[in-house]
Amino acid sequence: MQEKSLKITGANTTFFNKITNTLTKILIPTKISLNGMFITIKRNNMLKSYEYYKTNEKEFEERFEQSYTNYLEAIDKYIMDSIYKKVKNGTASEMEKNALSKYYEVTSLKENEYVEYKYRKQKYLLELDYQGILSSGKEKIIQKYNEFYITKMESLYKGILKNYSIKLADLTNIYDSSKEWVYTKIFYTLEDYIQNIFSLKIKNNENEQYEDVMPDLKKFEEYTVGKLDVKDNIEKNMVLIGISRKLFTHSLPLVVAEQCYEKLLKDARTLVQDTKIATKRERAYSTLINLIEEYNVKLLSTKVYWDNNENREKYKKFWNKYKEIEKIKETDFIEYVRQKEILFMKDDMKKLHDTKIDYSKIIKYYKRKLVDLGAMKQIQNSFKSQGKYTKNKVKVNV
Repeated sequence: MQEKSLKITGANTTFFNKITNTLTKILIPTKISLNGMFITIKRNNMLKSYEYYKTNEKEFEERFEQSYTNYLEAIDKYIMDSIYKKVKNGTASEMEKNALSKYYEVTSLKENEYVEYKYRKQKYLLELDYQGILSSGKEKIIQKYNEFYITKMESLYKGILKNYSIKLADLTNIYDSSKEWVYTKIFYTLEDYIQNIFSLKIKNNENEQYEDVMPDLKKFEEYTVGKLDVKDNIEKNMVLIGISRKLFTHSLPLVVAEQCYEKLLKDARTLVQDTKIATKRERAYSTLINLIEEYNVKLLSTKVYWDNNENREKYKKFWNKYKEIEKIKETDFIEYVRQKEILFMKDDMKKLHDTKIDYSKIIKYYKRKLVDLGAMKQIQNSFKSQGKYTKNKVKVNV
C-alpha cells in the first residue's frame, strides 16, 4: 500500500505541475501588462516630482528621490515577476534572456563592488525602461522622458568614472597590482557614454556648447565601423581620453587621464616591439608618435601641479623645443614634421631608460629611425675576438 501511495502521489505531483506550468505561461502576459501599468504610474509620478525638483531642488529633493526610488523598484519587480518567470518557463525571447543575463551580471557586483553596483544597477534599470518607451513609438512620452533620462544617466556615468578614478589613485587597493581591468572599464564606460548618451544630447539639439568636441567625435565615429585590431583600439581609446578631458574633467581628473595615456603609451610601444611585419610596424610606430604628441601637447602642457620638480623642468625644456619647431610649420612643413618626430623619439628614449620594462627593441628601432632622419650618426668598426676579426654592433652617437 505504501508503494501504491507513493506512485499515486508522484503521479498527482506531475499532473499538478503540468497544470501549474500551463497556467503560469497563460498568466505571464497578464502579469507583464499589469507590471507595465504599474511602471507607467510610478514613472509619471517620478516625472512630475522631477519637474518640481528642477524649480526648487532643496524643497522637492526628498519628494523626487522617493518617487525615483519607487520607480526603480517597479522596474526591478517587473524583471523578477515577468522576465525571470518567462525565462524559467522557456517562453522568453532572446532580448528577454539577454536582459536577465545583464541583470545578474550587474547584481553580481553587489558583494565586492557595492559602489559600482549602486550606479550600474540604476543605469541598467533606466536603460531597460527607456528601451520600452522607445519601442512604444509615442513621441510625446519620449520627449517628456528624454530630459530626465539624459540628466540622470549623465550623473550615473560620472559616478561610475569617479569610482574608477579612486581605484587608480588608491595605492593600498588590490587594483594597484592589477590595474589593467580598471583601465578597460574606463575606456568601455567612455565609449558607452558617447554612443548612448552624448549622441542623444546631440539629437536633442544640445551640441552647440560642445563644438570643441565635434572634431574628436568624428574621429571616434571612424572606429565604430568594422573590426578593430590592436592598433585601432589604441587609437580609439586615445580619442576617448581626449574627449574625456572636455566632458569629464572632475570625474576623470588630469592625474587619472595621465595614467590612462601612460597605459596607452605602454601598449603602443609593446605593439611596435612585437610587430614583425615591416608595414604593420610602421603603422604602429605612426600611432605611437601621434600618441606621444597628444600626451605631451594636450595633457602635460595643461598640468599645473607636478609632484617631481625635476620632471617639471625636463618638460619645460621639451615644451620650449616644441614651440620652436612650431614656428617653422608654415614655411617648411616637411622639416617641421621631421624635427617634431625627432623630438618625440629622443624624449621618449630618455623616459624608456628610466623604466623597469625591457624596451631595448624599441630603443634600437628609434635609433635606426633617427639615423634615417639624419639626427644620429652610425659608426661601423671592427675588433679582434678569439683570433678573428668580427664586425662590432652598430654604434650610434646622439
